Amino acid sequence: MSSQLSESSPVSSQAINLTGPGPAVAVVQLVSKLSVKDNLLAAALLIQRASLQGAQLVMLPESFAVFGDPQMVAYGAEAAIPKRGLRLWLSQQAKANKVWLIGGTIPCQEGIKDLNKVRSSCFVYDHEGAEVARYDKIHMFDVDIADSHGSYRESDTFEAGDELVVIDTPVGKVGLTICYDLRFAEIHAKLVDLGAQIIVNGSAFTRTTGQAHWHTLLRARAIETQCYILAASHGGQHDHRQTFGHSMIIDPWGEIIVELDEGPGIAVARVNLEHLQSIRAAFPLQSQRRLK
Repeated sequence: MSSQLSESSPVSSQAINLTGPGPAVAVVQLVSKLSVKDNLLAAALLIQRASLQGAQLVMLPESFAVFGDPQMVAYGAEAAIPKRGLRLWLSQQAKANKVWLIGGTIPCQEGIKDLNKVRSSCFVYDHEGAEVARYDKIHMFDVDIADSHGSYRESDTFEAGDELVVIDTPVGKVGLTICYDLRFAEIHAKLVDLGAQIIVNGSAFTRTTGQAHWHTLLRARAIETQCYILAASHGGQHDHRQTFGHSMIIDPWGEIIVELDEGPGIAVARVNLEHLQSIRAAFPLQSQRRLK
């Protein structure tokens, strides 16, 4: 499938702030539907746009390719084999665009206990397409919400992971989280203990919960961890639900550097680790923690 930009490519929004020092990073926002083919084309175009803006690391949202597809388990079985299916696609995109790619999530059955379920897995690829990390979503979104969908029970489909992941990248040490993980401050503190300077969150926040809590939670996680936060989400009307959008990049002081509204697009900004270290030196929160 071609991912080349053309005059007929769909118009997407951009939020770009490349002032100051440091490497550029990008988050991709999508409005994925049931067609995996269309979802991959939309993601490929935005990965390429982010690369053309100079981003060294690009992040996709949760469920960027398989969003509510009834063949979730089948895709998970295919992804159990490295260098096949969606894992191969992610590797190819990273290599073609010369970026480190954090692949949102795909369903994966590799290492799973219940073959009727999948893991919500975030794979990371370096700029040469090598698979360097995997994080499986720990917290399942099992809630009741006053929206058109009403009830969400991720644990009916997904098996929870149990291991935190922090990786070395050219832009800093990156801790991986997924969507509902955002509500649990303790895992973010543990990611900092593991060395995280940047924490990423690939999401599909509902419009209802996003309007209530998205900005507050993201800024709180940035402030309390003194990390850059990269949040890539979906934003708009899907085949079966509505998401909030507002993908953004936040600095360790809790300031929003760039933010999208709804619809597909990219947000690009620089990560300045000297700025991060100056904040941590002035407010040494980690050394002052009394309860661990």
